[in-house]
Amino acid sequence: MTNRVLLASLTLSASALVGLVVHEGWAERAMQPVPGDKWTVGFGTTDGVKPGDSITPPKALVRALADVQKFEGAIKECVGAPLFQHEYDAYVSLSYNIGTTAFCSSTLVRKLNAEDYEGACREILRWDKFKGKPLKGLTIRRQAEFKQCMGES
Repeated sequence: MTNRVLLASLTLSASALVGLVVHEGWAERAMQPVPGDKWTVGFGTTDGVKPGDSITPPKALVRALADVQKFEGAIKECVGAPLFQHEYDAYVSLSYNIGTTAFCSSTLVRKLNAEDYEGACREILRWDKFKGKPLKGLTIRRQAEFKQCMGES
């Protein structure tokens, strides 16, 4: 296996982008994934989305790519440990879903920066709840991200 590399040289892989948009799902019109959640449109975009918004698939993909770049930038600011590509891809997917503030202030990032790689990957599994209650869709996504983080997918 190759060595971990500094984050500055990593970008989300094409296969991880596909996985991310599949996990997020598609919504032409703004919706709340669960009552009380943020409004989303396209492939899980939340920034500035309000009821009644709509988007086309090409515009949604462009917006998802722009969102990914924002989350990548935030990760590169709060994570100092070198990573494998598969780890990086899993963490971008997680942060895309939970947001940069939650990601960067997490125990996961503290473990990651201490180079406790397995412990950091295991922390992904803790992020399967909304308002304190596990959601099946989030549990499935977190299990997939955990496997990806561990290099199993």
